[in-house]
Amino acid sequence: MDIKELNIKSVTFTQYNREQHAKKQIYLHHTAGTGTGVNCFAGWERKANKIATCVVIDRSGQIVQGFSSSAWAYHLGTKVDVFKKHGVPYVQLDKISIGIELINWGGLTEKDGKFYSYVGKEVTDVCHVQYKGYKAYENYTPEQIESTRKLLLYWGKKYGIDLTYNSDIFEVTPRALKGESGVFTHNSTRVDKVDTYPHPGLIEMLKTLK
Repeated sequence: MDIKELNIKSVTFTQYNREQHAKKQIYLHHTAGTGTGVNCFAGWERKANKIATCVVIDRSGQIVQGFSSSAWAYHLGTKVDVFKKHGVPYVQLDKISIGIELINWGGLTEKDGKFYSYVGKEVTDVCHVQYKGYKAYENYTPEQIESTRKLLLYWGKKYGIDLTYNSDIFEVTPRALKGESGVFTHNSTRVDKVDTYPHPGLIEMLKTLK
């Protein structure tokens, strides 16, 4: 995978840590909101707390990048107690991982046959999946899934990250907490997250990587 094929749009962004680290993991997130990657980075910039992912993928599939994948920002928020519960020594996973964020409302609630986000916005592009208390989520678009595939292949080769699909990534897994090489979701380190959810198209794509 050539970086030119990714068609990355770069934005001016300062809220990240410039220290360079070898990368062992990639985490998939979604925003629980709408808008664009440019808007997302602008919001993170205003908060000035160095909480961000390396890239955001618009629903069109456009990849928007805020900082180098070898640098890092806080994107996991994993607590020490989670490591203790699973008998794993604490690891600062943010430093050794790269975050990919998909523009997506996440879990939806149904009312009178229609589906709504947590802020009451009607969502019509719906994926019917029962997961962590929800029966439906906003779809990840085919374009987002394809851009994610390309990024995973590119970073997998660049950093030597294992791209093998493991079904445990939608729950907290000691593999993630230990800092093992692989592709994970935010759920892999926190029980209170639903990103990314087990979308059939996303899983199908992940299985093709290796």
